[in-house]
Formats: sequence, C-alpha cells, structure tokens
Amino acid sequence: MKKRKLGSSEIEISEISLGCMSLPTSLTDAKPIVETALHSGVNYFDTADLYDKGINEEIVGELLKPHRHEVVIATKVGNRWNDGEDGWHWDPSPSHIENGLKMSLKRLKTDYIDVYQLHGGTIDDPWDEIIETFERLKKEGTIREYGISSIRPNVFKPFLQGSNGISNMMQYSLLDRRPEEWFEDISNTNASIVTRGSVAKGLLTNDWQKRVEASNGYLTYSKEELKKTLSALQNAYEDIHALSIAYNLSHQVVASTVIGASSKQQFLENLEAYEKSQSIGDFTPIQQLTKKEVYSEHR
Repeated sequence: MKKRKLGSSEIEISEISLGCMSLPTSLTDAKPIVETALHSGVNYFDTADLYDKGINEEIVGELLKPHRHEVVIATKVGNRWNDGEDGWHWDPSPSHIENGLKMSLKRLKTDYIDVYQLHGGTIDDPWDEIIETFERLKKEGTIREYGISSIRPNVFKPFLQGSNGISNMMQYSLLDRRPEEWFEDISNTNASIVTRGSVAKGLLTNDWQKRVEASNGYLTYSKEELKKTLSALQNAYEDIHALSIAYNLSHQVVASTVIGASSKQQFLENLEAYEKSQSIGDFTPIQQLTKKEVYSEHR
C-alpha cells in the first residue's frame, strides 16, 4: 500500500482509506472489515460524530485502540443532533467545536485526533473564530491537524487560503468531475484532497450493470447516459473499479480515495481494484467519455 503526504503536514496516509460511515453498528460485524484494512496497509480511517449518533466513532475507537500510534484517525464536527429528535442542525460555533472534540475523544478512546474536519460550512459562518479555535486546539495537542469537508467553492477556498488547514474531503469521481476546476487552487494552498463518493454509490465498480438498473441516473447522467458511458469505459479499460481508483489517484493533489465497506468481501474487492489500478496510466479517453461539469452553486 503506497502512502502520500497529507497537505503540508508530516502525516502520510494510505492511497486508499476506509470510510467508516458504512461500517455495521455491531462491533463483531465491523471487526473483520477494520482488521482486514489494517492488515492490507490502510492507515487512514475517516469517521464523524454525526454517523450513527456517535456509535460509529465508538466502534472505530474500540477497534483501533490497539493500533492507535500506527493509524491516522480523521473525524468531523459541526452537525449537532437536535435534542430528542432524529434531525440535526448546523453549529460551527467555537463552543460546539470544543465540546464536540471532547465527546469525540471520549468515544474514540484517544487523547488526540489526527485530522479534525469541519463537516460542511456556509459563507455566513464565523470563519475567524472557527480557524482560531482549530489553531488553539492544535497548540493544545488535542488535534494534530485540521481540515474541512465541503464541495462549496465559496467555503473551502477561503477557508484553505485563510488557515493552516491541510485537507478538503470532497465528492469526486469519474462521474463527478466538478472538483477538477479547483484542484490548482487547493494545491496552491498546500492542502490535499481526500475523495469521498469515489465509486459513485457502486456505479464505478464491476457490479455497475446491476447498479445502473437499480438507479434513476446519477447527478446529470440519465440512466441511459450511465449505461452508454460505463459501457464505453469498460470497453476502453476493462475494469471500471480499478479505473475509478486509478483516475482519482492520477491527480497529485489527491492524497487518498476514501472508500466505504459494509463487509469484509466488499473491502477486499476495493483492495483488489486498487492493486489492479497500478497498471493504468493513460486517462486520455476519459476526457471524451465523461462529462466535465462545474459547480453551478456556491461559487
């Protein structure tokens, strides 16, 4: 498993990492997935306080506890569950960030977070206060580094330009190439991208035909456009799953592709695709076969 440096930090993370949101809520069921990831060389595990109302962090913390100094744990803050309700609301206040960190540390059974990410953001947020809070937490040693998880250019661009944030987690794949417009800007801030949605809800795996039939399209791709595009990609590259990983990692600004797995078998399929991706080097056909769209909002 190859590793890449995350932004301007000294943290090196595996080229594929485990998106923990998909983990089962049972410790017994989640254990073989996490242990297989560790055995394969994955060292970056991404979770959030929002996932399963904190249960996800508890499971991740318990399973990674014996390996704490060998792994990089990333979690997120900003979405706050409503008391006694199923919904949540946005709260980027310094007090919530600090309290959210205390709760995440407790659930993750650790005394520091490697990468603490703001889980979204709006142009109306108190950005100076947010950045000052992250910087203070970093000085205190409760977080090593910080970043953001956002697809809004008018949020992530000024945040990265005005802070020492090292990463932006954003949806990116062969079927969602909107972030490419901003790769140079992000790179110029000495930050990296970690990609989510890297296999587009399974549409970019070798199970794509079944996934397409069960879908109503994806973003601006209609169902028929998906069939045409994915058929053309398979004819050109043979293995769409491997291609999806290779394409994301072909960009130097991308430090890792974060991919979820709800079973050990699913993780092994991702690992096999990663290994096959090493032999893919020509991405020229992709420019003609896929859409390169841009964000129409939050610019």
